[in-house]
Amino acid sequence: MEGESLDIEERVCIALAAVPRGRIVSYGGLAELSQAPGRARLIGRILGRISGRAGLPWQRVVRSDGRIAMPPGSAGHRRQAELLGQEGVEVRGGRVVRPARYFWPDR
Repeated sequence: MEGESLDIEERVCIALAAVPRGRIVSYGGLAELSQAPGRARLIGRILGRISGRAGLPWQRVVRSDGRIAMPPGSAGHRRQAELLGQEGVEVRGGRVVRPARYFWPDR
């Protein structure tokens, strides 16, 4: 398979870049899209390393229940909620409201 020649970090970047504006993906969903099923925690660590890369929509990755994973009240938590809101994703209390309507790909 073509993607097997890429390392996991590259696959995560490619998969993350594919998440459309106004949609979200869970850590587990991003793991599956990156050909690393069951590796949601690894995806979280990778995102911590690559989140500063220009153009990567890190804000679109949330927990499977729609919650923002960063500590509530932290600058990152507030920034993620703000960026998601700018994309039309409704966030209240650190959680995407009715996350099923925003998950990508459709569940």
